[in-house]
Amino acid sequence: MAFDWQVFCKETTSGDIIAGCIGHGRDSTYLDWLFTAWGWTLSVSALALVVALVFGSLMGILRTTPNPWFVRLGNAWTELFRNIPLLVQIFLWYHVLPDIFLSLRALPSFVLVVFALGFFTSARISEQVRAGIQALPQGQRHAGLALGLTLPQTYRHVLLPMAYRIVIPPLTSESMNIIKNSSVAFAVSIAELTMYALQAGEETARNVEMYLAVTVLYFISAFAVNRVAHVIENRLRVPGMIGGK
Repeated sequence: MAFDWQVFCKETTSGDIIAGCIGHGRDSTYLDWLFTAWGWTLSVSALALVVALVFGSLMGILRTTPNPWFVRLGNAWTELFRNIPLLVQIFLWYHVLPDIFLSLRALPSFVLVVFALGFFTSARISEQVRAGIQALPQGQRHAGLALGLTLPQTYRHVLLPMAYRIVIPPLTSESMNIIKNSSVAFAVSIAELTMYALQAGEETARNVEMYLAVTVLYFISAFAVNRVAHVIENRLRVPGMIGGK
């Protein structure tokens, strides 16, 4: 089977090959479209990761507090979002919730996907943050309180800085997973990489080239996150702890 990589230099409407493979003016090549789709994938992933870290950290903290109501709230959040398939949650946000909460109709599908993917991932991050906090010796919490810190201050200045160092490896995996899971956004017509591969493959009849290009970009994105997280982990490693120097 011969590969036709020139397909990426073709203009998306006329099919003419454009020199340099980059469109000019109104012209847009399949390579232009590929990089635009990559941008949508990275945008959805980055914003969803922010949502996941905020809500996942909050719920993980609540699950380790002495207040039983906070613990129940954190547990309920975690069990709700991790036990419903991601694709179903995408459809709920897109088709169901806007009919219940009319204000959501004004939001673009991009925002709805960010919340769906972010909340889904937050349930997993909640487990990791909870485990990180509970892995610390109880004496650290008691020491913070004994020094006159309030419970929120103890979390902020004593427990969380150490807990986040412990959970960097699983957070790295979640950051990589969120890039891969963003592919479900094609189900609600977000023009990300998977949608690009489907449509461009149908238009050009060059499915192999399109899916290979998309696969490479997914790999590059996830591998870049892995390397950045590895550097961060090495810089923040605590001497004397597991994996520390």
